[in-house]
Amino acid sequence: MSDTFTKLTYQTLQQGKNYFSLAHKTLSLQLKNLTYPTLGQNIKPIPNEILLKLQQRLNQLLETDWQDAQKGVYPESLLFDNPWEDFFCYYPLVWLDLPQIWERVKQNKYQDFAPEIETDGYPSYYVQNFHHQSNGYLSDLSANLYDLQVELLFGGTADVMRRRILAPLKQGLKAFESVPPRQVRILDVACGTGRTLKLMRAVLPQASLFGTDLSPAYLRKANESLSQIPGELPQLVQANAEELPYLDDYFHAVTSVFLFHELPAAVRQTVIEQCFRVTKPGGVFIICDSIQLGDSPEMLSLMDSFPETFHEPYYKHYTTDDLVARLEKAGFENIEMQVHFASKYFIARKPA
Repeated sequence: MSDTFTKLTYQTLQQGKNYFSLAHKTLSLQLKNLTYPTLGQNIKPIPNEILLKLQQRLNQLLETDWQDAQKGVYPESLLFDNPWEDFFCYYPLVWLDLPQIWERVKQNKYQDFAPEIETDGYPSYYVQNFHHQSNGYLSDLSANLYDLQVELLFGGTADVMRRRILAPLKQGLKAFESVPPRQVRILDVACGTGRTLKLMRAVLPQASLFGTDLSPAYLRKANESLSQIPGELPQLVQANAEELPYLDDYFHAVTSVFLFHELPAAVRQTVIEQCFRVTKPGGVFIICDSIQLGDSPEMLSLMDSFPETFHEPYYKHYTTDDLVARLEKAGFENIEMQVHFASKYFIARKPA
């Protein structure tokens, strides 16, 4: 009876997130149509059959999430972990930022940064208003709004999709069962606000966790969040994933969540090769990112409109990019792929 009640509570929570996200999108669209009626005229509405397919995938994702908790992959408490304080604090700011976003879209401004934002020294492909958000990834406000914005985009399932890396991560670490838990090292590349590292800490309380990101603002947010968790603080470093500042064969596992669709093709290969370099022989590298066209040909219209709707300049190429070939070129083997809702996962192993 307890499990039934817990599952019902979990389903109610996720449905509430989904309904809230839908309401937010509906109201913001209506407001945009009133204030900027010409914006988005070329973007076609999502057909009902695609919406039905998405709902089916969403239901499957939530069931997988519940089952993984039941199997002990992670504690049930993770199912209910949500930064409510941030939500109530920053949601009004999401609305206040929308007019700036719409004005930026209207003027086709995709590299628009406030004068106080330092943009020198970053790769040109990174200095973008990804998702049309103000100051891209380079401001504290952006870092504060990011997790909420992504939850609204994915109907409250961003963390649910992040959690799909935990089962293959734990499975991959079995190759190092003789290593004391405190000596196990895991790197999250492009760790952002630290949500993935927080999930890892819940299932691997003794492991040494590391995170890199290009944005000092997002690293500050990650440090603020992760420092509230008892135990060893993950080691966060500002670094370009094209030049990871670690020794060869240093990590037992490496992960990357929602990064590769925001990289140019050549950079994707470089980052994969860097991840291979720093992974120990026998270690595992896990990518979580967007689904690709070959996984869901019926989603073509949705994928076609996504880059324009959310300013993702490298997404279209990503949808047809052969990441398995890229992983194999770098030296990875035994590559497994999974698809959950809107995300795709590559689980690759470095030869022992």
